[in-house]
Amino acid sequence: MSVMKRVMKELKELQENPLPDDSATVQPVNEDYMHWQATLTGPQGTPYEDGLFFLDIEFPVDYPFKPPKIKFTTNIYHCNVNEQGGICLDSLKDKWTPAYTCRQVLQEILALLQFPNPDNPLRADIAKLFKEDRAQHDKHAAEYTRKYAQ
Repeated sequence: MSVMKRVMKELKELQENPLPDDSATVQPVNEDYMHWQATLTGPQGTPYEDGLFFLDIEFPVDYPFKPPKIKFTTNIYHCNVNEQGGICLDSLKDKWTPAYTCRQVLQEILALLQFPNPDNPLRADIAKLFKEDRAQHDKHAAEYTRKYAQ
């Protein structure tokens, strides 16, 4: 299967069978099917609740043998997302397998919003606050969500 066929199949699947609660939507950027914009709705019960977070997704020419490049374009206060929007997620790095789909990665990113991993942070200061003062961490995360993700 060609890269374009695979990407088109994944796009169609996500559009026709969205994630639960329409928590993630995707669309090509300027009709470039190798470059998508995803919109994630912050999970209920988290400091990201009701926020709209945008992700930039670029598929490499050797997809699915290499993972897509995915980053947040919405500013987010999260220990596993750096200031440039880079995401610390094993499935986007050394644990990637061609069996993965973009749908699965989006589900993992949503899970990361619910369950941050402070033991493998990109932002040590946020991870430290998460571990030492969860209420203060959540307050900062909710403020960022209101400021940047509405």
